[in-house]
Amino acid sequence: MKVLFVSSEALPYAASGGLADVAGSLPAALRKRVVGCRVVMPLYQSVSEELRAEMRFVGSISVPVSWRRQYCGIFEARYNGVIYYLLDNQYYFKRSTLYGHYDDAERFAFFSRAVLEMLPLIGYKPDIIQANDWQAALVPIYYNLFYRDKAEYAGIKTLYTIHNIQYQGKYGMEIMGDVFGIPESGRGLVEYDGCLNLMKGGIETADMVNTVSPTYAEELQDAWFAYGLQDIIRDRSWKIKGILNGIDTDGYNPATDKQIYVNYNAETVKECKAENKRKLQERLNLEQRADVPLIGMVTRLTEQKGLDLVRHIADRLMKNYDVQVAVLGTGNYEYEEFVRGMQEKYPGRFCAYIGFVPELSRKIYSGADIFLMPSKSEPCGLAQMIALRYGTIPLVRTTGGLKDSVFDSTDNTTGNGFRFDTYNAEDLYDALERTLAAYADTEAWDALVQRAMASDNTWDRSANAYIRMYRALMKGV
Repeated sequence: MKVLFVSSEALPYAASGGLADVAGSLPAALRKRVVGCRVVMPLYQSVSEELRAEMRFVGSISVPVSWRRQYCGIFEARYNGVIYYLLDNQYYFKRSTLYGHYDDAERFAFFSRAVLEMLPLIGYKPDIIQANDWQAALVPIYYNLFYRDKAEYAGIKTLYTIHNIQYQGKYGMEIMGDVFGIPESGRGLVEYDGCLNLMKGGIETADMVNTVSPTYAEELQDAWFAYGLQDIIRDRSWKIKGILNGIDTDGYNPATDKQIYVNYNAETVKECKAENKRKLQERLNLEQRADVPLIGMVTRLTEQKGLDLVRHIADRLMKNYDVQVAVLGTGNYEYEEFVRGMQEKYPGRFCAYIGFVPELSRKIYSGADIFLMPSKSEPCGLAQMIALRYGTIPLVRTTGGLKDSVFDSTDNTTGNGFRFDTYNAEDLYDALERTLAAYADTEAWDALVQRAMASDNTWDRSANAYIRMYRALMKGV
């Protein structure tokens, strides 16, 4: 079985979020299971010279972009046993950032068309093309419009993966022909709610659709989660599946992680985690106390991540309980000011670190006792899985992948974390009280840490689920 994984970003070449983690990990896990998975992505300016030096120039093609044609250079690289194709066009991709440009519509129309145009040149005909998020939604659209009936493309199945439905690729219908090159006969594929919606077109035209957790696949039929696409999701629910992402357990391994203070495993976690906690407290100017529970957050400071709930209960928590809080992240100004204000109000107990520092995030995962993730919605989430890997107990809201990976320790003998259901500040506070009560029971907490570290969030599990889905897709199930 051969799979071409189409992604606008992938580690180690370029990354802005979780999609890059998936594109850098899932194909490697599939390769280990004898699935011939290759990855294709743009060659951005940000790709390092060291990585460029390892690339091989394959050739070039001329890519149709509506009424014009553009040059596309094709480079090949290998990483972690996987072949990567990086598509070069300096006009579109020599930019300081990956996204957010005035011509993103044209940039990713070029990329999607180039993915299909390059196949004869590289001599690789996949059984399945897996297109990810709105930036690649045009791949199944273009395949259905222009390639399906060509002999060299016949029989290819398309899979469209939704990582975050909030970003759909919405544009005015007036650029349907001039930018995207979609004929009037294809209007019905992409038109939705008065505009051109690339994600809607991907859902319509792909042979199968999947999302990044089973719960998220169910939630997308609800207007609360679907950002206007709930009717399309309901109508196409028969071809939509959910598979929970995994994490790179080699990269996130407390036994070998060079960015944490003291390495540990399940046998040494109690003593070594205590030293990680002490050094983290010292780093963040928190009181160096072993007995006080340290709550960590590594997050975007936005309402979607539950910061409005945290703001409602933060003062009460700090006044009623002897706890420490460490927040690492950046986001909306109002929430940045909120956490800064909490640090000023509770010096030595509350730390606000505005920004994102990868090595500090690792130190929080390994040094905190509790990891707080009260998201309004979370398609999959990786932070809770990383926290579990490092023996830091997650407290999450039951949404998306959080519900599928964190199970409530209601009786202190089962589960690997704590959850609350309703997006409500009082429910969050009640869950925090339950978590802190559990922390006070040292023996039960130690057992909970062991269960957390034993949680299976590997890509091995996810890859097996993807292979089953690929086989069903090939059979037309």
